Amino acid sequence: MSTKLNVLNHIMVPDHIITSEEEVKKLLSHYSITTEQLPKIFHDDPAVKAIGAQVDDVIRIVRISHTAGRAESYRLVTRRPKK
Repeated sequence: MSTKLNVLNHIMVPDHIITSEEEVKKLLSHYSITTEQLPKIFHDDPAVKAIGAQVDDVIRIVRISHTAGRAESYRLVTRRPKK
């Protein structure tokens, strides 16, 4: 008998959301950047797996804190390099 752990339900894990194509275009044009200039997150990250994101998806991560309020960051899903 096994129980499956959902990492997104842990209090220390911020919200992870797959962004739409339209939202990605707005983000990139607003900052005048390309997707390759975004910070990276690996495809085998537990939170990425939990939301079903694929390589080349852009993930919005929303953190709530007492000092900063609401902080959003974006990450590009990439494959982990082989050793």
